[in-house]
Amino acid sequence: MLSFRHKLFAEVARQLSFTKASQTLFISQSALSKHVKALEFFYKTALFERHGNSISLTRAGQILYTKLLEAGELQNELHQELQLVNENFQPPTGLAIGASTTITLYVLPPVLSTYLRQHPAIRISVLNRNSDTIQKALIDHEIDVGIVESITRLTTLTYVPFMTDDVLAVCSRNSPLRERTLTVQDLPGIPLALRETGSGTLAVVEKALEKKGVSLSNLQVLIRLGGTEALKNFVLADTCLAFMPKRAILKELADGELVEVPIRDLNVQREFYFIQRKGTENNRLVNEFIRFTKRHYSLLA
Repeated sequence: MLSFRHKLFAEVARQLSFTKASQTLFISQSALSKHVKALEFFYKTALFERHGNSISLTRAGQILYTKLLEAGELQNELHQELQLVNENFQPPTGLAIGASTTITLYVLPPVLSTYLRQHPAIRISVLNRNSDTIQKALIDHEIDVGIVESITRLTTLTYVPFMTDDVLAVCSRNSPLRERTLTVQDLPGIPLALRETGSGTLAVVEKALEKKGVSLSNLQVLIRLGGTEALKNFVLADTCLAFMPKRAILKELADGELVEVPIRDLNVQREFYFIQRKGTENNRLVNEFIRFTKRHYSLLA
């Protein structure tokens, strides 16, 4: 079992901030500092370097943090194996999930509701960021599993296909574009609203356009917005064109608030993937969640 002090130290090391760690852990900064100082006294070395308002790990601190991450993985494996031997052993279990915006808002909620009813002892936290940030969070051990729409694959992660989603060109019902059928060659003359750099939606749109010989740098990009909801609300208030995931705008399309604008010979689709750190593919809790989620959507198909 990891000691309480080691868990506190690991959170400070993860966030590189006593202030943020104290807020996450619901403990005062002074108490947190006392526990870290006790560890430094035990190991007879400094674990953090102070730089005014910021901190960084010393060499000893980095070694300790790395070993604690490894110990955490071993502890999780131990608990999972013991549960197979004795079903009465029910340790407090947490599952940290990271997901891109579309997945967090429109795919996960019904799955998590059903999952938690069947697994009431499991505590779940969800990190909602763009695909690039989710991949980094997984590498940094901030989450146990991620769900992303990723064009760039990292060699330190494993990718398991989940589902396919269409990305549609849309405009508001007040836009003159609503009655047009476009070609790819028309796009440079049309005002666009796009997602931010690092967005999986943007990456798949960029790749589809490049295959047709069109670069984003040649388009009239009015604005880039962080998040699907922000982009949706802007398009509803404007007359521009935007590329949006179909799952995110089903209600607006049905109500006629948004209108699909067909673009000849352009089909934009993206694949969602479950991602895990290499070496953790045998995590039973994560694998059960992946199977549960895939089964949930296969039954709806």
